[in-house]
Amino acid sequence: MEFFSIASGSSGNCVCIGAKAGKFLVDAGISTKRILAGLQTQWIQGEDLRAVFVTHEHSDHIKGLPVLVKKYNIPVYATVETLRKIRESAQGASLPTQLLHPVCPGETLCFDCLKVKAFSVPHDAANPVAYTFCEDETKIAMATDLGYVDESVAKQLRDANLLYIESNYDRNMLLVGVYPYPLKQRILGEYGHLSNDDSATVVRSLLHERLKAVVLAHLSKENNYPELAYQTMENELREAWHYKSERPHLMVAKRDEPTELIRV
Repeated sequence: MEFFSIASGSSGNCVCIGAKAGKFLVDAGISTKRILAGLQTQWIQGEDLRAVFVTHEHSDHIKGLPVLVKKYNIPVYATVETLRKIRESAQGASLPTQLLHPVCPGETLCFDCLKVKAFSVPHDAANPVAYTFCEDETKIAMATDLGYVDESVAKQLRDANLLYIESNYDRNMLLVGVYPYPLKQRILGEYGHLSNDDSATVVRSLLHERLKAVVLAHLSKENNYPELAYQTMENELREAWHYKSERPHLMVAKRDEPTELIRV
């Protein structure tokens, strides 16, 4: 399978996954123009997209969804509650109902030999989910926009060949930063986001010899630095990796431009 991030961060999120079954997006939180430009860096056209999977209804995950979906007649998959919130938005009200497909947390959808599983994550949205993608012996697991990782989430992330995981903030930067106290508490809370240290701890618990890549995602512009997130995870990997195979490739997903393509 193939993976690249088109945009990642509080200003917009969009990821592309390629499989034998086709090309798929997770979230569409940037403009259609930017999504198409990102796809074209890997010679992918809008017509090539088979589906969009939405994690939750916050604007940085659905901003470009209505235009993209209507332009290319792309099916959208999300929980019932998320779809309802999308339809309640100004642009989302015009989405054709036949393109909207509800998924339940724990449900696995099959696209030829590709299996896509939705699973619940703790975040302050209507009914948010994350996704895993499995084809043949390869697994891509995603976990962003969640306040903590419990055993139910960790179970879904295990045995992944690629982990796309939130590393939203540095705790010290957040605490001394300009955000108002209630917003700081929201981010730090159980339905907020993962810090650099949280992310490193989670990945350490998920290491196995077939893990090929770790991609750090959804970094805060105000409360983090890419170099800081990278170094926190790099230190953890260097200390904890004890397998004969090569250490996983580590990358930070960029806010405003696509990452390189990763094949796993």
